[in-house]
Amino acid sequence: MTAPVAWAQSRSVKRLNSIRSPLHGRSLVKLHLVCCHCPRDVVQSCHSIHQGTRLETSYLGAAAALTTAGLWSISSIQFSIAGRRVGAVIVNRTRLALAVLFVGAMHWLMLGRPFPAGVELYRYLWLGLSALIGLVLGDGMLFQSYVLVGPRIGVLLLSMSPVFSTILAWLFLGERLAPGELGAMALALGGMTWVVLERGRGAATRDISGRDFALGILFGLAAAFCQAANLVAARQGLAGDFPALSATMIRMTVAMAAMWLWAAIVGQFGHTIRRVRADGVAGRAIAGGAFIGPFLGVWMSMLAIQMARIGIASTLMAMTPVLSLPLVCIIFREQVSGRAVLGTLIAIVGVVLMILL
Repeated sequence: MTAPVAWAQSRSVKRLNSIRSPLHGRSLVKLHLVCCHCPRDVVQSCHSIHQGTRLETSYLGAAAALTTAGLWSISSIQFSIAGRRVGAVIVNRTRLALAVLFVGAMHWLMLGRPFPAGVELYRYLWLGLSALIGLVLGDGMLFQSYVLVGPRIGVLLLSMSPVFSTILAWLFLGERLAPGELGAMALALGGMTWVVLERGRGAATRDISGRDFALGILFGLAAAFCQAANLVAARQGLAGDFPALSATMIRMTVAMAAMWLWAAIVGQFGHTIRRVRADGVAGRAIAGGAFIGPFLGVWMSMLAIQMARIGIASTLMAMTPVLSLPLVCIIFREQVSGRAVLGTLIAIVGVVLMILL
């Protein structure tokens, strides 16, 4: 390659990478606008580099989403143990407070300060909205669904979040999935549904009134919608190259402030602290769960939606109930049937197809 052509290619690639979508944070493929004066081989080289970068980023996003599901499956076990001892509301408040400490320490270590500085106002607005929708409102309705219809059905309803995510991403972000990707998503969701329905089928709803059951279903579906809306709002705040760790810090801080402000208003501030301090087992479970879930898990989820399409990322993250099966067998000694194993395999096949297609 001659020196002028090499210089032109380098310049064209830099110009491509300098053009960012305000919604997606990805380089736009508008080669004819930025390379109209470049030789054909330079244009083709730029296009190949761009496509390779997008493919690598998509794989990293899928890996981050699956890591998120694994982390959340572990933290859900820890929060279940703590919730049985001190209650779900206290667990939710305490986990957010500890998560802010963990994220702040990591932010200071990696970026030189405990809290992001010089952040644009629109990022605060979108990330704050994401925190209120997902970490406060969504989690609150999910816990209420657990109370009314049990965690098995609540998790099943939450696993419908990818459907809402895909619809919202299509409406507001212009994201579209190919027919093969939609089929793989349906396969993964079908496998997850089969697995969750197998766990304790019929036992959870035996003594629930029709009104409570209907309300529990509505709360669960609302929680799934909030999870989807939370991801779409977070994507807006992550536009460009904004660090996912900084986004996590902002979201956790907003959610923690909202939760503890409400606790002070209803007179539960001191009660929450006393309950956690009085129960060492619950305190240790919350601390471990906060490090694994709200800290590492939410950080990975921000990376996932930044690098992969929201519909795919949310589907992979919804694998939590499937990945938690072996943990439930080991810790709570629940027996898993062949149907549950088959459903797990179906879901995994769907996930693999989503990554490869």
